[in-house]
Amino acid sequence: MNKTSIVFAGVGGQGILTAANILGKAALEANKKALIAEVHGMAQRGGAVECIINIGDVYSALICNDSADVLVSLEPVEALRQLSKIKKDRLVITDINPVIPPSVSLGIDTYPDLEDVFKEIQEKCRLIKIDALGLAIQSGARIAKNMVLLGALADTGLLPFLPQLLLKTIQKNLPSRYMAISEKAFDSGRVFLKNNNYVE
Repeated sequence: MNKTSIVFAGVGGQGILTAANILGKAALEANKKALIAEVHGMAQRGGAVECIINIGDVYSALICNDSADVLVSLEPVEALRQLSKIKKDRLVITDINPVIPPSVSLGIDTYPDLEDVFKEIQEKCRLIKIDALGLAIQSGARIAKNMVLLGALADTGLLPFLPQLLLKTIQKNLPSRYMAISEKAFDSGRVFLKNNNYVE
């Protein structure tokens, strides 16, 4: 079966659903079938959000464990939380910047050590760590880190269409007042991947 399965993960307010919907629309523009499943948790309070996008010869938006080709995460612990869905030796792209939950800020829980998080991910998958938040801020807005990660994903070679098509889909579907920032953020993700010599 010719298909690509992608998992997006993060917390509420990071633009995960926007990124997933743009990816799905880009697939349709490329004449590929695309099915999307969303899991929202306590999204409005910074809770976990997960989206699954299946592209190609697909008949369900859901996936089994160990079946996704790539995980794109806007928060490092959420990448670890979704790791069971990814095939062994496949790819995880994650922002390196944690989102500290209120329970940690209040001293009720502790946030895991980031190096331990990254080490556990690398025991199963190839890992690309990217300062998506920093690149988004350089591009003009913190919220644009979803576009940074889409740019990185676009240049992995894992998508069944060219990066230019994904950029055109962004241009068609985001408000014009955010377009310059979104384009710059998308390009910064692509440049990051090229500069770090990742080739699928």
